[in-house]
Order: sequence, then C-alpha cells, then structure tokens
Amino acid sequence: MLRLGIDIDGTVTSTETFVPYLNQSFGLNITLDDITQYDLTSLLKISQEDFWKWMDENEPAIYKEAPLAPFAKEVLNNWKETHHLIYITARRKHLEELTLSWFKENELFYHQVDLVGSHHKIEAAKNHNVQVFFEDKHDNAVMIAEELQIPVILFDAPYNREPIPSNVIRVSNWLEAKKWVDHHWQQTSKNVLSRSF
Repeated sequence: MLRLGIDIDGTVTSTETFVPYLNQSFGLNITLDDITQYDLTSLLKISQEDFWKWMDENEPAIYKEAPLAPFAKEVLNNWKETHHLIYITARRKHLEELTLSWFKENELFYHQVDLVGSHHKIEAAKNHNVQVFFEDKHDNAVMIAEELQIPVILFDAPYNREPIPSNVIRVSNWLEAKKWVDHHWQQTSKNVLSRSF
C-alpha cells in the first residue's frame, strides 16, 4: 500500500475552476492558456492584499462548485483499497467543513484530509509519511521531490511549464497518473518481495 499525498485544487479539481470567476469579477475574457503564472496578481493587475480580499469573498463559492478533473474520481476511488489517500491542501482551516462536504457530494473517497493553510506542504507530507505526491504548483512539486526524495506527479498546466527534476513526473491527466503509479507500485512491491527472500 502506497501512502499518496494529494493536492486538491488544480489537481483533483479542474485546472479551469477559477477561470469563469476571474472573468466575471474582473471583467476579463481569459482562458486557462492565459494563466501562465501561478500567482494571479500580475494578470489581474491587483496587489496581493486585494487578491486575498477577493479570495476571502469568493473561495467558498468556488470550492463548493469546483468540478472534478477528468478521470480523477474513477482513478482515486479505484485506489482506495490498495493505497492510503491523504489529501494535503493549501486551503485554510475555516474551509474544512465545506471541503469535506464537497468530497461527500462528489462521492470521492479519502482516508484523511489535511488543510495546511499555506503552500508549504513539506512538513505535512513528512508527517503523513507520503511516498508519492500529486501537485499542480511547480515550485511545490520541485521542493517536495527534492526535500523528501519521493516522486511527485505534476499535473500539466500553462502556469507550471518550467523545467523539472527527474523525480517530478509531468502528466496531462489522471489516467496517465494512474499508469505511472500502478507501474511504480508493481516495481516497489517486486523490490520488497525480492528483499524478503
């Protein structure tokens, strides 16, 4: 059984989740391809302070309605018997009830959900003994991979296309992620078996 650390937003939820809200609030007409940086302040031409004010007002509605990424539910629910699913998210603690309701409404299984409240997920991943991490934020993926020396699956998006080290694996969807993890799990199991004889 692998212990999987899984980011929620932009990984389990669609990378396009925020786009209609940004267009509506800021009078824009952007698509996901226009979001080439994770930090949205330069695209929106607002300060960090104004951005977080907007997030405080809009986060609950965005997260409540967030659509699942293609194949996320099928793949993750398929893994519930074979792997330990630990969702580690930058969402803040006050969104816990809403987040757990979203899992219930979407019939998405979890073993644990940890709302870290910031993008610094290394400590949480360490505490949960995570063996593979799933992420969409480039610097997070690289830091977790390098600091913990574990593979990180990076879900491709226009805002995370910088170079990556060899233990960060770029995928375009959950079916590709499943293929990689299933292969990794087979190899890991074989290695454990061969060491035990």
